[in-house]
Amino acid sequence: MAERHVKVESVVGLHSRPAAEFVKTAAKAPMDVSIGRFTGESVNAKSILAVLALDARHGEQLRLRAEGDGAEEILDALAKVIAEPDA
Repeated sequence: MAERHVKVESVVGLHSRPAAEFVKTAAKAPMDVSIGRFTGESVNAKSILAVLALDARHGEQLRLRAEGDGAEEILDALAKVIAEPDA
């Protein structure tokens, strides 16, 4: 299982626009992808409602996970969406 830790850089958190871009990127993956907090709460990264329900705020650390062929590449792309909100 591949894993990335990423900090939410957007000053408004992972709100609708960056969340939609995040889910769009996650949907390209042929494997299950999850996003969550270090407290154990994680959700399906391909679900816009689940990602928005996380209510991830500016400066918060999140954990991304995926398993399978291409996991490293998809996690890199997802981390970029969160770490570079205006890219």
